[in-house]
Amino acid sequence: MALLKSCKTPEALRQTHAHLLVTQSLDPVCEAQLVASYAGVLGLAHARQAFLSLPHKALASWNALLVACIGHGQAREALDLYARALARSLRPDSSTYTLALKACTRLLAHETGLMVHARVAKCGHVRDVFVGSGLLNLYAKCSRLCEARRVFDEMTKRDLVSWTSMVTGYSQNGFGNEAFAVFREMEYEGVRADSVVMVGLVQACTNLGVVKLGSSIHGYVIRRDIKVDVVLETSLVDLYVKFGFLERAQRMFDRMDDRNLVSWSAMVSGYAQNGFAADAISFFIEMQEEGFSPDVVALVSVLLACSHLGLLHHGKSVHCFVMKTLEFDVVSGTALVDMYAKCGSLGKAHVLFDQISSRDAIAWNAMISSYGMHGNGEAALSLFTQMLETPSKPDHATFASLLSACSHAGLVEEGMIWFDRMVREFHISPYEKHYACLVDLLARAGQLEKAYNIIQSMEFEPGISVWGALLAGCRNYKETKLGVLIAKIVCDLKPDDPGMYALASNVFAMAKR
Repeated sequence: MALLKSCKTPEALRQTHAHLLVTQSLDPVCEAQLVASYAGVLGLAHARQAFLSLPHKALASWNALLVACIGHGQAREALDLYARALARSLRPDSSTYTLALKACTRLLAHETGLMVHARVAKCGHVRDVFVGSGLLNLYAKCSRLCEARRVFDEMTKRDLVSWTSMVTGYSQNGFGNEAFAVFREMEYEGVRADSVVMVGLVQACTNLGVVKLGSSIHGYVIRRDIKVDVVLETSLVDLYVKFGFLERAQRMFDRMDDRNLVSWSAMVSGYAQNGFAADAISFFIEMQEEGFSPDVVALVSVLLACSHLGLLHHGKSVHCFVMKTLEFDVVSGTALVDMYAKCGSLGKAHVLFDQISSRDAIAWNAMISSYGMHGNGEAALSLFTQMLETPSKPDHATFASLLSACSHAGLVEEGMIWFDRMVREFHISPYEKHYACLVDLLARAGQLEKAYNIIQSMEFEPGISVWGALLAGCRNYKETKLGVLIAKIVCDLKPDDPGMYALASNVFAMAKR
């Protein structure tokens, strides 16, 4: 066995194999190592051939080939092998079940995992810590968190992997509070967390929208001297950029010794999403200079930056890059549609929209919005009716784009009809953005009293966007009495936008004339 482990070349492995055959030294333990050695030196196909040639084919050899299949990304073959072992009436051990569960997890094969679980329970391996961790990981990855928690609670011995699976399982499925509850249990039990647990907690903070708690986790990592890797650092960068803490994200990024594609893309996305388009483009260029080929996240983000700055030439260059290096799919296609439309090339946007083979609601929304921003409300309405004939269903964003298009085109009657149908037929409760579009539609048409009555009928407190739309209408139509009333409300709301104060000031000045 030691001789087989020392074989690092195909020639040495074949000679050792021949020697074992001649000397009849192939016992079940050596057979398993032989399969593992062939997998490591020559690959899965040779390991498979070696396995088929074995005289004994003991359980250890089956397990060795299972390891090889999973290690080479062939989870489906691993499950087929597991089924063949059962068909031969072999009695799987804890290693066999652990490997079968790992294959199920890779394939997200929940139903097959349930059958493995049933056999595990019947054979008495359910209390094995590795089998338990395998079950836990399977259920967590398949979003079956109740089942995962049941397995976790039944485990008599929990290792770090078990705790990590629960924390990351809750975090990745959007249950941030539950992830922190498990972490507190973990601390109470005296189990020291590692960087993987910290990544789960940082992701939980991102999902919960609590950057302050995420910053506390960052401090916890430093105080407890937890080893920081590129995944944890990137998670922290992602947390900070998503909530606009760009200086913190930049400092974190600058301190990273080992930046990867994800960390670069997070910075490009962060700057683009927070309105720093020039910085996003600068980062995009720099990441390529550092030898990183941009992924779809970085490309979509830099297209957003180009659209903000109106850089059609740069956007075209990114378009060429997408066509050369990535598949033109609904994600990249939608980003290109948005970029071309915002840079004034509506015709090119529609050509690309037509080329998207599998359009989702976001793609339809982008094109409808594009027509709206160019004042072509009729085309937006026509496209919307086409959308209704497809599997894609309109959502909140669709109706916001449609109502905005009606507003810019002065299609008052159509906008009112679709607002009403949105509520009655599509059962979509209006958000503030829908009311803002409707009020803007009426205010642009001079129907100020009607717009004001709609605001009064809202079931929640109207925000600055709604009042601002009506105030703009009052200024445009020189309606000073209502305008002064709305201007006072706007000032009381203390808007962040200086333009709103300027608008209110204009109305006050107009009323004094």
